[in-house]
Amino acid sequence: MLVIRLRRLGAKKRPFFRIVVTESGAPRDSRAVDALGFYDPRSQPEALQLDRNRLAYWIEKGARPSNTIRTLIARHPAPPETPAGASDSEQGAA
Repeated sequence: MLVIRLRRLGAKKRPFFRIVVTESGAPRDSRAVDALGFYDPRSQPEALQLDRNRLAYWIEKGARPSNTIRTLIARHPAPPETPAGASDSEQGAA
């Protein structure tokens, strides 16, 4: 079974995480099937970059997000999408 979870990187006492798709029985920092983004808890404000299209693809294929990933996604909602034809000046005037 595939899971979406955090993979720890960074130096001692300076964690940095990649959000990856991996086998559920594999060790935390083992080889990943796909990398979806990163999470930096030490930056102010904390940074989460996530390819939401790939996330939706893997969830559709049966990958299950960990509790931590579900919490991060809920805490950092996707930015609102702008219409394809609208420019920045049109949105400021509205």
